[in-house]
Amino acid sequence: MRSVPTRLAWLSFALILAATAGCKAQDTASKDFIKDPALSRRIEVLVRSQFNLPPDYKLMLGARQPSTFPGYDKLQVTLSKGPRTTNTEFLISTDNKTLARLETYNLDKNPAQAIPVGDRPIRGNPDAKVTVINYDDLECPYCARMHEQLFPETLKHYGDKVRFVYKDYPLTEIHPWALRAAVDANCIADQNPKAYWGFVDYLHAHGHEITGEDRNPQKSYEALDKIAREQGKIFSLDPAKLDACLQKQDEAAVRASMKEADALGVEGTPFLFIDGEHINGALPTEQVWLVIDRALRAAGVEPPPPPAPTSAPASITPSPTGK
Repeated sequence: MRSVPTRLAWLSFALILAATAGCKAQDTASKDFIKDPALSRRIEVLVRSQFNLPPDYKLMLGARQPSTFPGYDKLQVTLSKGPRTTNTEFLISTDNKTLARLETYNLDKNPAQAIPVGDRPIRGNPDAKVTVINYDDLECPYCARMHEQLFPETLKHYGDKVRFVYKDYPLTEIHPWALRAAVDANCIADQNPKAYWGFVDYLHAHGHEITGEDRNPQKSYEALDKIAREQGKIFSLDPAKLDACLQKQDEAAVRASMKEADALGVEGTPFLFIDGEHINGALPTEQVWLVIDRALRAAGVEPPPPPAPTSAPASITPSPTGK
């Protein structure tokens, strides 16, 4: 897994906006604002450092109010840049030595457990109770490693108990042909989901060939379109419809998927959501299976037994002559 520096630069602000959504305005008449400049400065420095706020964001402390936690008051902090403003609530101890933050989460509306699948191609049992959603980059070598684990090993292990869905998250800043590959894959998926998986399988197995020794993006684009047309022939797709889609290169659906992933906190690839629980990066197979097993049991499905361990080959002691 590799994170993207330009996306991470904005991640802290995106997270704080998400965490403070729905905060209510406070009544500023109950207690005085913090009047000690030294205390105000200590609070500001701590908040800025903890949230990695850009220097041009303004921070203003609100009024202290009684809280339901003994020994603590509530303290509103307002962050702003231009017309954009958001409020978040902290707890400050009555002796002014501790600052804390209490977050609440809506268990009925967890976005990670309601990721829309829509008409995305499905691999596995379409009616399976557990869904593995992978935000994928078709140029990413770590995604290729995860893809190799999922198919066929994980699919074979779980059989019809799990279904797999890929969504697009091309890291365009570091992978020059990933966006083109995602668009081409969607052109194929529009006609035949099986052809989509054939295309994805091929790209994850031959990414280095598409990149080429000279790393020429235009040559990569031509290679991708050629592979897409070859898949179209294999699966008897409408060639005119496929060519029109490949030439149009409509990025709207891919961009929407990227925006959705950003809102979910995706910061690199591969990034899996298994019935809401996420896995960041290409983890070992046994760790991925632990998460899938948890999701299955929660859905009332008994996971398959783990495969029998393979016996290690007996060690051979070399002869004194080395022969």
